Amino acid sequence: MADTLSSLSPQDALVAIMIAVSFSDETVRTVELIAIERIVNHLPIFAGYDGDRIRPIAQTIIDLFEEDEGLDALFGLIRAALEDRLYETAYALACDVAAADGALGQPELRMLEEIRNELDIDRLHAAAIERGARARHMLV
Repeated sequence: MADTLSSLSPQDALVAIMIAVSFSDETVRTVELIAIERIVNHLPIFAGYDGDRIRPIAQTIIDLFEEDEGLDALFGLIRAALEDRLYETAYALACDVAAADGALGQPELRMLEEIRNELDIDRLHAAAIERGARARHMLV
């Protein structure tokens, strides 16, 4: 487990955040996995990223979620891998994955709150990011 996340690239950290949000409610939905794949395949920050890294990162997230201090360890690794300027990007990607299925449950809301706190996202900026995700994933 430690080998996979011992040296995260910034892109790995962004993938880890998205996977953590998807796994937060213990029900990984296909639409969330498709959202992660779409994000990785289309956003410029993932240009040249090896998509084969997603599966081992996902397994590591599952393993961390089973540990007592796993969430703290995850955020430590993410903060170590990301520059401050990418914290809002991480939060925006997390919000897009959370909103992908059109519904936010309490576990996902708690995970987003944890991400906001751990990455010190300004509340006003977070609200704008959340509203943008909600607008992109609105159902008819």
